[in-house]
Amino acid sequence: MANIEYSEQEQIRRESLAKLRELGIEPYPAAEYPVNADAAEIAAGFDPEKGNFQEVCIAGRIMSRRIMGAASFGELQDESGRIQIYVKRDEICPDEDKTMYNTVWKKLLDIGDIIGIKGFAFYTQTGQLSVHAKELTLLSKSLRVLPIVKELDGQIFDAFADPELRYRQRYVDLIVNPQVKDTFIKRAKIVATMREYFNAAGCLEVETPILQSIPGGATARPFITHHNALDIPLYLRIANELYLKRLIVGGYNGVYEFAKDFRNEGMDKTHNPEFTCMEIYVAYKDYNWMMEFVEKMLAKISTAVNGTTVVKIGENDVDFGGVYRRLPILDAIKEYAGVDVKGMDENELRSTCKKLGVEIEPSMGKGKLIDAIFGEYCEKNLIQPTFVTDYPVEMSPLTKRHRTDPSLTERFELFVCGKELANAYSELNDPIDQLERFEEQAALKSKGDDEAMFIDYDFVRALEYGMPPTSGLGMGIDRLTMFMTGQTAIQDVLFFPQMKPEKKLKKEEKEEKEDKE
Repeated sequence: MANIEYSEQEQIRRESLAKLRELGIEPYPAAEYPVNADAAEIAAGFDPEKGNFQEVCIAGRIMSRRIMGAASFGELQDESGRIQIYVKRDEICPDEDKTMYNTVWKKLLDIGDIIGIKGFAFYTQTGQLSVHAKELTLLSKSLRVLPIVKELDGQIFDAFADPELRYRQRYVDLIVNPQVKDTFIKRAKIVATMREYFNAAGCLEVETPILQSIPGGATARPFITHHNALDIPLYLRIANELYLKRLIVGGYNGVYEFAKDFRNEGMDKTHNPEFTCMEIYVAYKDYNWMMEFVEKMLAKISTAVNGTTVVKIGENDVDFGGVYRRLPILDAIKEYAGVDVKGMDENELRSTCKKLGVEIEPSMGKGKLIDAIFGEYCEKNLIQPTFVTDYPVEMSPLTKRHRTDPSLTERFELFVCGKELANAYSELNDPIDQLERFEEQAALKSKGDDEAMFIDYDFVRALEYGMPPTSGLGMGIDRLTMFMTGQTAIQDVLFFPQMKPEKKLKKEEKEEKEDKE
């Protein structure tokens, strides 16, 4: 056993654990416990006149206790909420041996312990719904002290509110801040609603590889590993696009996937290196059709999750109903940055970025230079859902050229509250054009752009067999959940976000403190 130092309270709980075993009570029993009701179910359905809930079996954590001699009140918390329990000595200890009450319940059990109660529902004299315990069973002994929130004269004490602790110890966060569960319940409802919508449209949910020999489908820095048996490098996928389009080549008319993607990039309030993205591809459709498809989908999701299409996001009331604005990206730059970049070459764009005060890197090509201007001047102004459309070819290596202007592509990105929510194309299905685009990306990579795409010759080969006209969409589930639940940080919609190692964090905090001194 490792030499671990315990706090005084943790040591006391371990001593209680030993005493329970001395009494012959197993603190972690293996047998099934026959739960037949939960707190919310009893609260919603109990009716004294009907005499229901008279053989209740519930289980949960002890969250409070008030011991008054031979009788006690406590509060039990299960997945659905909290309910009061009434524990009377002579009820749970009908024989002469009162150990279960006098020793176990009063002295050896603690806040946070998981117990089972068999009994019946009733109202106390003060009108408080409670469960009268006839039998009490210890199901799991808690060895750490919960940071129980207390309120006194309007003041909150011991709130478990530090984001660093909440994200790192989500299991504690869910116990002491049960309202956090609502966000994740809504997240599940978002995904379920999307599945229902896609299935109704005749699309098939599929799975594609996470380990890929070429990290394709997006411009991003990948995570790399090594496969020992094959002696080859492999990459965690940055997107699943190219595999889904291979399935369209194979004859499916509509496929979608909720994919775990990975990008070896920085972390902030809207980015996590591991994230969930939904991608869908539908044959014989274009980006105009996809815009209408997305409008109806988001209205459906918002209504399912919040009961309305209008969602409060920060200070803004965002309406996901109706028809969204269509705004070509070059028009957006002209409107918000006051410059017309259409037709500019790379040198002219660099000069424009310098005049506008936009930071750029030497490795940036035309596409990234235009994107830098757009990001600096335009994104923050796009509060209501807006389809930014018709991106230059250099920004969209997997997108079909625009039917009326070959210097542009049939692509849109959906922006909400200044953030990108979705990316969609009329998919490029010309294999010759696709290979040329890949080669242009390879040239950028040789200039030092480590986010530029690899050439995926197998995907080009698939296109050479013929892919029908197709529209594709990628949408970040984490960011969508943020919008639909009013959260401002991606860490609040991920159960276990990526965090700095605790030792590294403590070292940085120590160095910062020393610098201040």
